[in-house]
Amino acid sequence: MKVAVIGGGAAGFFSAISAKQHHPEAEVSILEKSNKLLSKVKISGGGRCNVTNGCRNINQLAAAYPRGEMFLKKAFGTFNTRHTEEWFESRGVALTTQDDNCVFPVSQNSQSIIDCLMNECKKLGVQIEINKGVTQIQAQNEKIELTFNTDETIIYDKVIVATGGSPKRSGLEWLEKLGHNIVEPVPSLFTFNMPNEKVRDLMGIVVEKTKTNVQGTKLKSDGPLLITHWGMSGPSILKLSAFGARILSERDYIFNIQVNWVNEQNAEIVQAEIRSIVEEHGQKKLSNYRPFLLPDRLWQFLIEKSEFPIDQLWGNIGKKGVNKIVEVLTNDVYAVSGKTTFKEEFVTCGGVSLDDIDVKTMQSKVVKNVYFTGEVMDIDGITGGYNFQAAWTTGFIAGQLK
Repeated sequence: MKVAVIGGGAAGFFSAISAKQHHPEAEVSILEKSNKLLSKVKISGGGRCNVTNGCRNINQLAAAYPRGEMFLKKAFGTFNTRHTEEWFESRGVALTTQDDNCVFPVSQNSQSIIDCLMNECKKLGVQIEINKGVTQIQAQNEKIELTFNTDETIIYDKVIVATGGSPKRSGLEWLEKLGHNIVEPVPSLFTFNMPNEKVRDLMGIVVEKTKTNVQGTKLKSDGPLLITHWGMSGPSILKLSAFGARILSERDYIFNIQVNWVNEQNAEIVQAEIRSIVEEHGQKKLSNYRPFLLPDRLWQFLIEKSEFPIDQLWGNIGKKGVNKIVEVLTNDVYAVSGKTTFKEEFVTCGGVSLDDIDVKTMQSKVVKNVYFTGEVMDIDGITGGYNFQAAWTTGFIAGQLK
C-alpha cells in the first residue's frame, strides 16, 4: 500500500507515524512543499512547544475549540491528552504540566518534540521528501493521483491531507475542486491593536486575572491580559479573538472592548472594598494605596484616566468618586482598531467542512481514500496546547487508514 501524507507539520508527522504503526507493510511518504519541517512546532510556546493541555475531562477539553467542539468530543474518545502524554513520555520525552495546565517538555525546548517525531519516522521507515509541492489531486478508480510542482504525477492508494490552515480561500481551491465544501478562512488567535489608546504606554504589564468582553456582542473571556506597545494580548484577549473570529472579521476589527481588571469581583463586592478603603485609609492618597493589588503603573494610569487630582485623598472622593473607581475597575472601555497576527504562528478559523469528514476515520465522505488531519479542517482551538492536541488526535485516527 502506497500512502502520501501532504504536509510536514505536526499533523502530517503524527499521521504518517500512525499509518506506519498501523500498517507496517505500507510505503508511507511525507511530502512537504517547503524545505522546512515541523516549523510551527519549533516556534510554538516561544520555542518551548506547548505540546498539549493537561485537561482530562473530554467535555471541558472539547469546549476549548470554537470550531470543531462536537466533532472532537467524539474523536477524543479514541485519542486524547492522556494518550498524547503517554505517547511522548514512552518515547523518552519527559513532560511537565504548568499551573495553567499547559504541558511542555521538561527540557523547555521544542527540539525535544521535533527530535522525537523525526526519530520515530526514521525508526519506522517513513520517507520524508522536502520541496515536494502538490499542485493537483484527482480520484482515479479509488486510487488518488497527485500532480507535483515538477509536473510529475504519482498514484497512491491513500492520501492524508495535512497542509494546515490557509489564510486565503485560494489555498484550499485544490480541495474544493475535488468536491469538498470549504468554510471561508478568517484569522483566529490574534492580538488587538489600539492605536489611539494611551494604555499602550504601559506595555509589558500583565494583569493575571481579568474578564473581557466585546461591546454589543455575547463574546466574553477571562484570564491573564498583557498590555503591549500596540494594544492588548495574553490569553484573555486571544480567547476573545478565537471565539469571535467571524464576528470580529465582519466588523473589520473595529470595536470596543470592556475590561474588568479585578476578574470575578462583581460591582457590589468592588464597591464594598472601595468603601472600606475610604473608611480605613481616608488620609492616604489614591496614588499611594492600590486596591486589589493591581500593578502600580496600571493603578496610576486608571487614577489619571478617571480624572482625579494628583493628590486626591481616599477620604475625600465622595459617593461619585467611589462609583467612578468601581466603574474603571470593572468596566473599563478601550477602542480596538485592527489586529496583529504573527504569521509564523497563525491559526485560521475555516477550512474543509467537517460535514465532509467521517469523525471515526477522518476519511473524506466525498472522495474515498482521502483523509484529513489538523488545521486544514474547520477546527481551531484557543491558546494552551489545544491546536497541537487536535493535530495529534486527528493525525492518529487518520493514520489508521480505515
